[in-house]
Amino acid sequence: MIQKTVLLIFVITLFSCVNEKPKDVKTKVIAAPVKIQTVAIGKPAPQFTNYENYDGTTTSLKDLKGKYVYIDVWATWCGPCRGEIPYLQKLEEHFKGKNIVFVSISIDKQSAHEKWKKMIADKKMGGIQLFAGADKSFTAAYRVNSIPRFILIDPNGNVVASRTTRPSQPQTKELLEKLLN
Repeated sequence: MIQKTVLLIFVITLFSCVNEKPKDVKTKVIAAPVKIQTVAIGKPAPQFTNYENYDGTTTSLKDLKGKYVYIDVWATWCGPCRGEIPYLQKLEEHFKGKNIVFVSISIDKQSAHEKWKKMIADKKMGGIQLFAGADKSFTAAYRVNSIPRFILIDPNGNVVASRTTRPSQPQTKELLEKLLN
């Protein structure tokens, strides 16, 4: 009985860390090459530039201005990231035709590039699928130290949330519906 209780406490603790809720914080301190800056709500979002698309073209965050941008930072080796894929696909379908784009940025190592492409094809992943490669500037700007990580940008290119809820959480759909209606 004690072993089952200890195991249950361990599992609950593990899942509470995995399903961490975003902190109600207005700013986050981030590391920058020269000085400390903040990722502030309502301020211009740190950019990614010319990330490789699944189709071989490139996309920059500035290309998406005019739409809400829901960003998923993930990797093929990340179990919780893979677990969010079906929920993200449902969100994409639900908000199809609305003023929002769903962007998934893989932070896999360059050696996993083909694995990334295969997973996108096998799982029929939608949205804009990007490969960050060696460029860590975007994740450094947001201080991404665990994945999956979700970020929301408004149509003007400003930060709505530097750490928002996961697609699997009902609050995500509710938030997006409020913003898009």
